[in-house]
Amino acid sequence: MTTGIPSLENPEVTFSAILDRARPPSRLAGRLSAQSLLFALGQGTFLTGSAVFFTQIVGLSAAQVGLGLTFAGIAAFLAAVPMGKLVDRYGPKKMWAVSCAGQAAMFAVWPFITDFTGYVAMAVGMEVIAALGAAAYGAYTIDVLPPDERVRSRAYMYSALNLGFTLGSVMGGIALAFHSNDVLHALPWFTAVTFLVNGVAVTRLPRASHDERTPEERKVRIPGPGPLRNPGWLLTTFFAGVFWTNQVLLNVVIPLWLVEQTDAPRVVLAFLFATNTVMCIFLPMVTSRSVKDVPTALKAIRLSSAFFVLSCLITLATHDTVGWVTIFLVWLGHVAVTGAELYLSAASWSFEAELMDPRQRGSYQGAAELSGTLGKVWAPAVYTFLALSWGAGGWLVIAGIIVIATIAIHPSVRLARRFLERHVPADVLADARASSGDAEEEAGAPSPRQADVSQPESAGSR
Repeated sequence: MTTGIPSLENPEVTFSAILDRARPPSRLAGRLSAQSLLFALGQGTFLTGSAVFFTQIVGLSAAQVGLGLTFAGIAAFLAAVPMGKLVDRYGPKKMWAVSCAGQAAMFAVWPFITDFTGYVAMAVGMEVIAALGAAAYGAYTIDVLPPDERVRSRAYMYSALNLGFTLGSVMGGIALAFHSNDVLHALPWFTAVTFLVNGVAVTRLPRASHDERTPEERKVRIPGPGPLRNPGWLLTTFFAGVFWTNQVLLNVVIPLWLVEQTDAPRVVLAFLFATNTVMCIFLPMVTSRSVKDVPTALKAIRLSSAFFVLSCLITLATHDTVGWVTIFLVWLGHVAVTGAELYLSAASWSFEAELMDPRQRGSYQGAAELSGTLGKVWAPAVYTFLALSWGAGGWLVIAGIIVIATIAIHPSVRLARRFLERHVPADVLADARASSGDAEEEAGAPSPRQADVSQPESAGSR
């Protein structure tokens, strides 16, 4: 009887199946994944050694580093919407390349900064340019990827991003192991080179539909109300920001809980983060497979929230456990919150594709950054206080916040969809679907109409 499962007696079949799963959904998705890996490699390398670089090379105190990052975060928050408007006016591909070049230039200057004033100016400039790149990247990928591949391709790119950060962390760690200021000086220059190469590679990508606007068309105001007048979009992305506080649980609260409230050895932290990294490299394609439209994205949100709540319940129990039981439960709680991250990622990609005005994707990306930040900026202080001061009750409050957000995002999504139906012509939405397929053909990959019918249905179907 044929089961459809590769036989272990035929290693060639099994190896072929593994290769099929490892391949990107399309040639274009593969190229975009290479961009993600290259970006994360450079960024991860610098971030790993940044604390030592800023204190030993620039000569800052830890308080000055934190204050500068706060100023930079505020600048990024304020720049999000204006940067998104630039993307809509000049085209996502061009603005993405400009951001890569600008960040490369900024990284190249880092070794010459020697005081707090220069550090703040650099940090603020970096975040503003990065805000432009984030809006451009998001708008470009939605614009250029075929609708029936968007979620699946973004999942593949997410895996590449996590792999790049892992490799970058390894390279940064190797650099730190030399205990040499000369090597530390070279860290930002290495990152500058990777961003410059990335920028050149971006210019070689196919043009998206919104890159085709003529200089005359750029002078004309884009029709329709902007995202700041779309309450459904702002609420949806705000609650998405609340869900993204799973990263606060992952990187701040659970590690602090382990150190201060359990008997688990601190070395377990390394194992926790390694588990998260491996899961985020190998599982995004799996968790995104069932996300095809807004209803399935909402189902993924519910799964993400269930994992989040489960992580809270598991972790709070470790206060009263001992030995290997504590270690296992802390690890299991970390696995659960990683599951929340993976399902949330898949849902977010679908919301971006389905709930934006196709004519203003850059502005919508900027507005999402604005409202999403409001949804999560409070979490480090609040979650840490609740968990470490209130104990089990605090963990239940954290879980309750996520349950409330899960309930509230459903009407928010419906409100966002009704807004598009009222203000965006149906033919504009139809043209956006068709243009994505055209871009894919330009990249040399089969369009949805030409694709091999033997391939499974895409997870990103609209």
